[in-house]
Amino acid sequence: MAAITAGLVKELRDKTGAGMMDCKSALTETNGDIEAAIDWLRKKGLAKAAKKAGRVAAEGLVAVESSGHYAAAIEVNAETDFVARNPDFQAFVREAAKVALNTDGTVEAVAAAKFPGESVTVGERLTALIATIGENMTLRRSAKLSVSAGVIASYVHGAVVEGQGRIGVLVALESTGDVEKLSTLGRQIAMHIAALNPLALDASGISEETIAREKAILLEKHQGKPANVQDKIAESGIKSFFKEVTLLDQAFVHDGSKSVSQVLKEAEGQVGAPLKLTGFVRFALGEGIEKEETDFAAEVAAAAGQS
Repeated sequence: MAAITAGLVKELRDKTGAGMMDCKSALTETNGDIEAAIDWLRKKGLAKAAKKAGRVAAEGLVAVESSGHYAAAIEVNAETDFVARNPDFQAFVREAAKVALNTDGTVEAVAAAKFPGESVTVGERLTALIATIGENMTLRRSAKLSVSAGVIASYVHGAVVEGQGRIGVLVALESTGDVEKLSTLGRQIAMHIAALNPLALDASGISEETIAREKAILLEKHQGKPANVQDKIAESGIKSFFKEVTLLDQAFVHDGSKSVSQVLKEAEGQVGAPLKLTGFVRFALGEGIEKEETDFAAEVAAAAGQS
């Protein structure tokens, strides 16, 4: 009998999208013959996912989950928004978010972790779901926040079910102050983040590439002016840019007369202790994915056999 090596299993998995244990079983049953193993998986309905892998998946759900001083956010994509209403898909997203709480928060760790109540991994469970529902799906990203004291507030915009929607936000507030008041403040800031989409917590979180690009745009607008004037304009423009895109400098969406940092400072008196916003996560469904423009009426007509 041929040796079923890890490389052989990986090759079959790459070709079919089936789970690792299913690939191993298929190779065992077919004495290591890749082509025969593919047929074996197809007969079992386990290779369907591979046929979907090339399709654009930009819909789906963003979910948040919290437990004590930990919280996680994940994004699971599908091809159509119909899948977001599928109870099986929603259940998978919910359980995957819970799994994220017990990992380091990276999408790789979540995919490799055991799916609750089953012997397969989260990634393998998703592959099986693809075969069942019939759309390409991806566990796109995951993140985790923690605090030693305080709260991690959350907000879901466009919720389909509790904790799952089109935008998910987490906000970590480190403080020994009143938890209820911290939670209220945290939710307000989470709503602010959902609305204004800051790029970073403060200026130190903005990449040099982003700053250089903004500066180049400013200089381009003021070509022909003396170099020293251009430099002053660029310096002033970058400061304005930071106020627009960094969370602590942004005007608070609930009170435009104050910055978020000012709101936090004032809140210390209300919560009864020093307060620091240590991090945030904002996932918007499908952001950054190039979506295909489709003619929905034409698709329906084609499905009905019309020209």
